[in-house]
Amino acid sequence: MDHFLLPHVSGEVFLAYTGFETDLLFNHGAELPGFASYPLLKSADGRALLRQSYQSLMDLGARAGVGVILESTTWLANRERGAAIGYSPEALRSANIEAIAFMQALRGSEANVLLSANVGPRADAYAPDERMEIAQAARYHAEQMDALSQTKADLVSGYTLSYPEEAAGIALAAKNAGLPVVIAFTVETDGRLPVGVTLETALAAVDQATEGYPAYYMVNCAHPEHLRGALGGPVCRARLRGVVANASRCSHAELDNAEVLDSGDPEEFGAQMAQIARENPQISVLGGCCGTDMRHLGHMLAALNAG
Repeated sequence: MDHFLLPHVSGEVFLAYTGFETDLLFNHGAELPGFASYPLLKSADGRALLRQSYQSLMDLGARAGVGVILESTTWLANRERGAAIGYSPEALRSANIEAIAFMQALRGSEANVLLSANVGPRADAYAPDERMEIAQAARYHAEQMDALSQTKADLVSGYTLSYPEEAAGIALAAKNAGLPVVIAFTVETDGRLPVGVTLETALAAVDQATEGYPAYYMVNCAHPEHLRGALGGPVCRARLRGVVANASRCSHAELDNAEVLDSGDPEEFGAQMAQIARENPQISVLGGCCGTDMRHLGHMLAALNAG
């Protein structure tokens, strides 16, 4: 990371988007085995879909004059998730490296675009049936971190995490690999993590376990209405820098069982996200997760600019 500054250093607004999978699956008919998007890199058609998605995001950021964080297709590119769809450890390593190289080529010389190596949970993000201890989680995620350390990623982002121990393990694995890391938790409709703890408690626990290693924290994969009450504690005020929200008000269980995409109301989404930003001035990374597309992000940027 020679000349790209992370949002908590630059102080600039950055646009993030982690809704690729739902958009590609429901709106473009893409095949995502096990909901993994990195297999798209194996085909010309898949690469074209990804290229279009990334370019749309960069174009939107350029028009609005904000930074952009490109998220890699590697959210589920860890050993157990990869094995479930037929990927060997060697193939997974190659997929992780290729995913970052693909984004790097698209970024070109753009100075306000960051490359984020997206890392996800070992198990179901919304209903973890087995919770790892911190050291176990660090060992598990070390394999993916080692691959990512061989790339030009500007940071690692651990997204949609449901309990503090795995988040701390991801942070420590990134630290051991010499990579800056951002931790993003998901919350349920009550504003708490799927394991029942508050966002405030989770952030404090990870900071304590890692000596404050994460560059900053985020929250993702929940509707803006489910987030507003979760963000007000002193740790969140000091350390939470990003919100990447869902379009739908549905719970995670309802979304998992949905046969059609709930894209909510893009204009309402934009207004709600702008309100969160006004109420939490430390937040500089804003974007969309499940069910969102460029319409939602466009309305959000318009609402932010409107003040």
